[in-house]
Amino acid sequence: MDKFKKTFAFLFFVISGIILGGFLAEVCQNIPYFNWMSWGKDIGIENWNVDLYVIRFHIGFMIRATLSQMVTISLALVLFSKIGKNL
Repeated sequence: MDKFKKTFAFLFFVISGIILGGFLAEVCQNIPYFNWMSWGKDIGIENWNVDLYVIRFHIGFMIRATLSQMVTISLALVLFSKIGKNL
């Protein structure tokens, strides 16, 4: 049970860092001195289409990694290392 709590807390902190970083990138995109935080790159496989006349498949996978997400994930991991000791 103790390992489950630590694993759940770790996933919670990492996912929270990803979501908060994405939100921060969207907010800072139009602010003149903070627009550098929304800089990022797209990583993945472009959309791939297969049309068999009866069935149509669309397969693809893309991740957008921004600078603000890297910062917030790092902060989330530091917080987890401090809080995770007590779990």
